[in-house]
Amino acid sequence: MKSTEERIKEIIDTLRPFLINDGGNIEFIKYEDNIVYIQMLGACSDCEMIDLTLKDGIETAIKEEIPEVKEVINIKNIEA
Repeated sequence: MKSTEERIKEIIDTLRPFLINDGGNIEFIKYEDNIVYIQMLGACSDCEMIDLTLKDGIETAIKEEIPEVKEVINIKNIEA
């Protein structure tokens, strides 16, 4: 049986082509305390629709498959 983390990564992999199509990408960071941490990359990191994409798209898709997930959080890329 696959771990929850493996299942989350598989779902993200199915969503990735749609993000790449719009000039972006997504990276799985970690799964901890029923929260999925991801990082939106490329065009997705600055897109004004990021909250909609994150909550209505990515979070909904993951929660449908893995109900124990409470939330998906985008880790902002912090660069000096």
